[in-house]
Amino acid sequence: MSNSRAIVAKILCSLLNDRGSLNTLLGNHKDHPEFSLIQESSYGCCRWYFALESLLEQLLNKPLKKQDLDIKCLMICALYQLRELQVAEYAVINESVSAALIFKKPWAKGLVNAVLRGYQRKKGVLEETLATRTANKCLAFPHWLESEISKQWPEQALSIFQNSNQRPPMTLRVNLARNSRDQYLEALAEAGVSASVGHLAGSALYLDKPAPVTDLPGFAEGKVSVQDEASQLVPSLLQLEPDQHVLDACAAPGGKSCHILESEHSLTGLTSIDMSQSKLDRIRENFERLGLEANLVAADATEIEAWWDGNQFDRILLDAPCSATGVIRRHPDIKLLRKPEQIKSVAETQFSLLTKLWACLKPGGLLLYTTCSLLRQENEETIKRFLDSTDSAKYEAIAADWGVECAFGRQLLPGTNSGPDGFFYAVLRKETA
Repeated sequence: MSNSRAIVAKILCSLLNDRGSLNTLLGNHKDHPEFSLIQESSYGCCRWYFALESLLEQLLNKPLKKQDLDIKCLMICALYQLRELQVAEYAVINESVSAALIFKKPWAKGLVNAVLRGYQRKKGVLEETLATRTANKCLAFPHWLESEISKQWPEQALSIFQNSNQRPPMTLRVNLARNSRDQYLEALAEAGVSASVGHLAGSALYLDKPAPVTDLPGFAEGKVSVQDEASQLVPSLLQLEPDQHVLDACAAPGGKSCHILESEHSLTGLTSIDMSQSKLDRIRENFERLGLEANLVAADATEIEAWWDGNQFDRILLDAPCSATGVIRRHPDIKLLRKPEQIKSVAETQFSLLTKLWACLKPGGLLLYTTCSLLRQENEETIKRFLDSTDSAKYEAIAADWGVECAFGRQLLPGTNSGPDGFFYAVLRKETA
């Protein structure tokens, strides 16, 4: 398929039908000559879907039938391009009208043309009407998630929505074992790459504009990696010391494992577990680039009899599966893929992981629980449930000047374009008998 608008419409249809993710679906089109437009449009349509859908509703005389989701997605894509991109309007309209034939729906040509020309004529009025609609429409969040965030974070909700709709920054983690942050900042300046320092983690740098890793000096030699600042706080919160035995229980994509080893060179060992062998292979590639070693295990972390040798760990990092509602700016398809009923199921998985992994922790040892979620059901409520059911577990408050202190943990909310992702942390200590 050569028509880029039709490709974006098909990607959107797949997401709305819960088939695949944005990254996997885009991966099928990387060789397309207009891939950059396909990628930009796909991300943008996901980011603004609920606002674009509201605009489309204003432009249609009657709703489209369920079987015409492809035509709906085609018009959503065209509206995004007309609204947000510097693309010739005639090209957007002509290509979108032609794409109706690709979907074998010649009847839709006139509809697509009328809707898009209607948007051209009435844009000002349409956008004014959209601005007066409910928050989930104008801020482009699914109703259930907008409601949950507004209820749980009433004072911060507006900034959460606005920051989650921004394009994400490209954030670097300087390998402080190889060079200081100031030294690397100088190397970037010499290479013509502008950056600024992060304010939470001593290893974090924010690029003014995203750049290919091949443009980053010393990347191949392991002087720097790409990682959001929020997760760069993990090693310090783990309170690492020499000769400790550490477990990273849900290790992919591997940035935290690498940072643990960069931060404490004298660990007895690090075991990194993930269910996906292909993801572990990518982690191994990063270890090789950085000159690091760990015990990589493909396993379900809850099935401890399959991978654990009985030697308890001094430190456990559990970066638990979650709704990922704190990283919507990086993965806007979360708005389309997540459903409210999934949250309870994920919370059960989190509780199961905590319960099983607790046996693997030494008395006196520390478990750091993290998620990239904003929802209390997956964060402090999961921790409270675990503490209530586990006599040996003691909660330790995180003393910090960042984030929001919760009843059981500390929450970072999504930052601006030079700030961190949304992230939750809770520290648990295993009491000695």
